[in-house]
Amino acid sequence: MAEKAALIIGAGDATGGAIARRFAREGFTACVVRRTADKLEPLVAEITKAGGKARAFGVDARKEDAMIALVDQIESEVGPLEVAVFNIGANVRFGIRETTARVYFKVWEMACFAGFLTGREAARVMVPRKRGTILFTGATASVRGGAGFSAFSGAKHALRALAQSMARELGPEGVHVAHIVVDGGINTAFIRDNFPERAALLPDDGILDPDAIAENYWTLHSQHRSAWTHELDVRPWMEKW
Repeated sequence: MAEKAALIIGAGDATGGAIARRFAREGFTACVVRRTADKLEPLVAEITKAGGKARAFGVDARKEDAMIALVDQIESEVGPLEVAVFNIGANVRFGIRETTARVYFKVWEMACFAGFLTGREAARVMVPRKRGTILFTGATASVRGGAGFSAFSGAKHALRALAQSMARELGPEGVHVAHIVVDGGINTAFIRDNFPERAALLPDDGILDPDAIAENYWTLHSQHRSAWTHELDVRPWMEKW
């Protein structure tokens, strides 16, 4: 019997890894993707040790041919793609006068264009089955442009619009599309090491827990189609917004 597959694009050490672990606990084979497959070995080992299943793929999500081949490979070697999560961040900060064309385009490629390819290829295999879930990770920048974040905000605004368009088009086809606004610092080594003021909030749950974020992704996938959520925002209880 074919296994059910959950694809996580951008399965890093924080949110993406937590999402992969959460779906693996539910019996999915977590198909985790980064540009360098070697960096995924600890995550795959952790999931396997916990009794789950995972496969690592080294793929550049900005490359159309590579994304087509990835989905085809999952469908033929793992099983039907039931869930696709796009979780690439690409957060950079430059003043508008210091933002080069190369930076702006690269951020758009990573945070938006790669999301388009992920969503399109997931829809290609999900729609004929009349089922599936496609989830896009957004940010504060998805809904509010900030000083110094022209490239990141532009890309994340575009990703949100993509998610809205896909939700309206694919919902009637049985595919649930949702956008998650992750608003606030996430508990990662980078945040703890570089933003001590954020790390100081940890004892009071004032910073986002990756496992708690991942629980919301599972909840979205589990929703009955009579009450689908399109957009969900998650933030710590003490976050100013």
